[in-house]
Amino acid sequence: MRWASTLTAAAIGAGAVAGPIAAATPSAAAPQQAKAATSTVQCTSHDEKLARKLENDIANALASRESMASLSFYDRPTSTSCTSGAAKQYDSASVTKTIILGALLYQTGGTLTDEESALARKMITESDNASATTLWKQLSDLTNPKKPNPVKVQEFLDKAGMDNTVLDKEGVWGLTQVTAEDQAKLLRIFTGDDGSVLGSKSRSIALELMNHVQSTQRWGATAGAPLDSVMHVKNGWLQRSQDPDVDTFDKGDWKVNSMAALTEKGYDSGLVVLTENNRVPEGHPAKEGWDYGIDTIETISRSIYRDVYPDAGGYHPSRAATAAAEPPKPE
Repeated sequence: MRWASTLTAAAIGAGAVAGPIAAATPSAAAPQQAKAATSTVQCTSHDEKLARKLENDIANALASRESMASLSFYDRPTSTSCTSGAAKQYDSASVTKTIILGALLYQTGGTLTDEESALARKMITESDNASATTLWKQLSDLTNPKKPNPVKVQEFLDKAGMDNTVLDKEGVWGLTQVTAEDQAKLLRIFTGDDGSVLGSKSRSIALELMNHVQSTQRWGATAGAPLDSVMHVKNGWLQRSQDPDVDTFDKGDWKVNSMAALTEKGYDSGLVVLTENNRVPEGHPAKEGWDYGIDTIETISRSIYRDVYPDAGGYHPSRAATAAAEPPKPE
């Protein structure tokens, strides 16, 4: 695994814009529902044996967890792809920041001002919420300042063919509804050579920022990846509150998501795993739900990379000692 440089590790930043929707406090958990393996795993590949092995191993990884999870994986060199529940929508948390970045690059053609460049870097490498909110507003119609209408973000989604991504009507970017399928499309755009959506300059900026994510936020879809690959990652996490207006299933639930691309030295793959139903047992620290979601993602990730790259040494990511503090209230 190769990162272009090492940044100083800092405490994990908040996973998403919140208010009552994402208070990271211990909670009496709603009962866990179905296990993750509720959707059939489907894989295709030039190597039929590899496809069948991936289907079996991913299904076993999903069945071993209580999380509800969806995934989309592709590997261009072997023409391999795998999906499970890839069209199901999830609260995005901070993986929305890759969409905000894509929209910013699409609108500017990759020519950013110094301020935009600084905001984008902090948003991706540190998962900084304030920077994301500033850029979200820049890409929005602010006729009603309390409910930014992200029209320029929607223009990017339309151009990218991310048709199942639904931006939050209240203007809360962390509650954008995303799918594994659409986020994998975004990774394909960032890593591809088709300039119809983003030019080479824009794609290079996106990959460089995702390659420089701070060390405590490189967990998730990077776990088990070949050590000699170049990794590009963005994660997201939030805990829904116990407020009366929150859906019964969502109350106290951790939403934990991860997306990563591998490039260079012959690698050209992308993996997105979105999870929910990561419960905190009553009386236990809130971090347990966050950790459980990460463990689910990494169980899936390792099973995939072990099959596709059997001879490669696998990456073991670190994570912060504590989960995010309560995110800032929406402005």
